[in-house]
Amino acid sequence: MYVIVVGAGEVGRSIASNLAETHDVVVIDRDSDVTEELTYSHDVLTVTGDGTDIETLLEAGLEKAGLVIACTDDDETNAVVCGATKTRSDAFTIARVRRRTLLETWQGSQGAFGVDFMVCMDLLTAQAIFRISGLPRAQDVDTFAGGLVRMAEFDVGPESPVANRTVQEADRYDSLTFAAIFRDDEMLVAQGDTVIRPCDRIVVIGSPDSVRRFADDVAITPDTETEEVVIVGGSEIGFQAAREFAEHGFRPRLIERDHDRARFIAEAIPEAMVMESDATDAEFLAREHVDEADVVIAALDSDEKNLLVSLLAGRLGVDRTVAVIENVEYTDLFEAVGIDVAVNPREETAEEIVRFTRTDRTEKIAMLEHDRAEVIEIEVGSESVLADREIADATTDLPSGVVIGAISRAGNHITPRGTTVIRPGDHVVVFVDARVLDEVVSAI
Repeated sequence: MYVIVVGAGEVGRSIASNLAETHDVVVIDRDSDVTEELTYSHDVLTVTGDGTDIETLLEAGLEKAGLVIACTDDDETNAVVCGATKTRSDAFTIARVRRRTLLETWQGSQGAFGVDFMVCMDLLTAQAIFRISGLPRAQDVDTFAGGLVRMAEFDVGPESPVANRTVQEADRYDSLTFAAIFRDDEMLVAQGDTVIRPCDRIVVIGSPDSVRRFADDVAITPDTETEEVVIVGGSEIGFQAAREFAEHGFRPRLIERDHDRARFIAEAIPEAMVMESDATDAEFLAREHVDEADVVIAALDSDEKNLLVSLLAGRLGVDRTVAVIENVEYTDLFEAVGIDVAVNPREETAEEIVRFTRTDRTEKIAMLEHDRAEVIEIEVGSESVLADREIADATTDLPSGVVIGAISRAGNHITPRGTTVIRPGDHVVVFVDARVLDEVVSAI
């Protein structure tokens, strides 16, 4: 497929990099230095210009494009790009936006702005924060098969009960598959004799209940439930996170310095307790018993402020800290200095957009460890190498770095074993090393 990506920021680069091997990709950006650098660093064509200009789009090959992705940092620009596209092409259009209000306007008027699909970055980020916050020591959490299957990546601490045990010793769950372990720069497919070491990150796939039970075993204290949530910052992400928690029965506390913004949030989310104060004030945090929170979410307007708040919360004794990090290069650094989880909005957005470029049978994807691996949900067709074969036999025709994590059949969860026969129409949730992703997707 011929794909045009407008905007060469972190989202645009991530999308271009992901698609370059299997699609013809052209990237448009106004900055000539950026397009020149992108030409050499990625196997893509580039055009320097304004993506809202129809002549620039035509120069990029609009008339033969099957997909146009508008992912600049400006919501209105992205909408205009899609509208301009529709004047000369029937290409499928995707627009990235930050404001949920724009998403709701688009949802209320099908096809508005010439946008076929709209991705709201702040809402996706808030949803990711909610999923991660609910499981102790989780670094990434996602659901598949309509909620029937859950994938989670956990950080294994030195005090964890599963540390220094083999996968076979740790595996006492009826509906769980150990998929892989990330160890420094190495990725290991989990085998029965694989030893789980402190500081590993382990990926499991299974039913929500089994993943929850495993989370309790990974954590220091079993049966840890997230009840007290403090959100620092009334940014759009902070606001959406508070609303997400409130919609699921929580009563989050939110700290916002600006009077008008605090008042707006208090009126918009009556279930939330909104406190007007500077969250970098350690005395205020202690006075308001923030140390009693199960999780503190830092969602201020800069990475540096989020780091400071997270460190203050950790010093006060908060069980878990989650920080929003706009610069993806900071992610590993923040986690190295003690932040439990760093969530990058641009990575969340790229993940959602890339899903639309896969085969029609690919239902959902989740990228892990900055796209070193993916967990994908695929509907098995009659021509699939998995169809009507036992897993142990079928996987011999797949490259290494692949684990069948779960199967959904007619609304039922099936835990895959070597003798399990996969049928056409089944939905399989598969862990895949990114290096063999294209080969696996085409085979399944």
